[in-house]
Amino acid sequence: MMNEKKWTQDEVNQSLWRACDTFRGKIDSSLYKDYILVMLFVKYLSDIYKEHKEALVIKYKGDLQMVERQMRYERFVLNEHASFDYIYDKRTATNIGEIINKALADIEEENKAKLRGVFRNIDFNSEIVLGQTKERNAMLKTLLEDFYRIDLRPSRLIGEDIIGNSYEYLISNFASDAGKKGGEFFTPSMVSELLARLVQPKDNDRIYDPTCGSGSLLIRAFNKVPSKKAQIYGQERNGQTHSLARMNMFLHQIDDAKIAWGDTLANPLHLENDKLMKFQVIVANPPFSLDKWAMGFAGESNGDFKMEEGLDPYKRFSWGVPPTSKGDYAFILHMLNSLSEGGRMGVVLPHGVLFRGGSEGKVRQKIIEMNLLDAVIGLPANLFYGVGIPAVILIFKQNRNHNEILFIDASQEGMYEKDKNQNKLTEKDLVRITEAYSNYNVSEKFTYLASLKEIKENEFNLNIPRYVNTFEEEEMIDLDEVKENIQTLKDELVEIESRMKKYLDELGI
Repeated sequence: MMNEKKWTQDEVNQSLWRACDTFRGKIDSSLYKDYILVMLFVKYLSDIYKEHKEALVIKYKGDLQMVERQMRYERFVLNEHASFDYIYDKRTATNIGEIINKALADIEEENKAKLRGVFRNIDFNSEIVLGQTKERNAMLKTLLEDFYRIDLRPSRLIGEDIIGNSYEYLISNFASDAGKKGGEFFTPSMVSELLARLVQPKDNDRIYDPTCGSGSLLIRAFNKVPSKKAQIYGQERNGQTHSLARMNMFLHQIDDAKIAWGDTLANPLHLENDKLMKFQVIVANPPFSLDKWAMGFAGESNGDFKMEEGLDPYKRFSWGVPPTSKGDYAFILHMLNSLSEGGRMGVVLPHGVLFRGGSEGKVRQKIIEMNLLDAVIGLPANLFYGVGIPAVILIFKQNRNHNEILFIDASQEGMYEKDKNQNKLTEKDLVRITEAYSNYNVSEKFTYLASLKEIKENEFNLNIPRYVNTFEEEEMIDLDEVKENIQTLKDELVEIESRMKKYLDELGI
């Protein structure tokens, strides 16, 4: 029986993180994260459903037929064998893994319009991941007991969006543990926040992320919409991460998000009339310099390849085909072709996109000549999980009314919070960057407004130090003063040597 204490955000977070101890040292966090996050989702659904049902029993004075009729209109419906309490009661069963899998299948079936396939990548009866029966059953029993102690009923939680925040907290910690692989499913929260502020989502916008990971960027952007009326679209290639993104949306009360599963470059799934769907806002943190990005296209071969007529029916690469060893501009071109009139787009990328030549240089030149690039924002090194290199945010806009490009260098020491494991952007840093971009301010050693003529003269190289001069002049040296100091030291040395000689003479040495 759960007690009646109320839970703060920190208490929920800490309890969930302690539940991970069940797996630590036995299973890698990149694997056990899915078991923790799925169990959190099931506990969340069950606690909400149970509390609503209890309230209806009181309202209808025990008329269970009326209660059951009303419960059909809940956000999610659970049958008797799909609730967390049912699973918990069976925690000592020798086939507990099978019981949990059956409960997940029931949850999907009862809510197939929303949850079809969301648990397809998780198996609580997996011998490969969880070990042989005795060890597996012991871990699952402990996991269920840990979650039983956490009360997620809305009336027991202090604060807003506790569950959504806890989910993000767990994903962030898992990403940190996973190192470089963590960057594949999670963008650091302050980078997500910065991107969301820069693209300024508005009411009724379509917001899109073609490489959405666990969905944190989309959620940050959605939370900037004043009325919270916007349509969310995303696509994710990794099946497990796709499931995390879908659960993340529901936990943040975004029930109508359209998160597709598949390779965005080879098979974009958000279409209208057989053409790429258009979006007012696009945010993305694609995998840096993705190798073999063109594998999904027929006729792809090693090195550069020619995009034959009809190979890409959406004609995204008419301005040039990026090398197969670096997918950065492939993602950029896909997103630019998905941007609506007046749309805004913010993308996190490696610095190489600013200056690399070859086919990438030709694409970059065309994008600049088409007046689509609005700002180049350099970020500090070591912001991203497992990636020490500095990154850059590129802001694009359709229908710009000027042709200058704003450069912001936010990578300098003192413009971020240093940490031994990972640097961080603070709220103060975000405000400074956002205000500089919003006002197109020019500030010495921080921002620079470059004309199209100047960029052409630099052969369309966008490397930030070419535009933002951060050089600190050294103080002029007074040579006369230096000469005087040297003479003083020489005089003092002569005096010391004279004293030493006197002392040695007295000692007879």
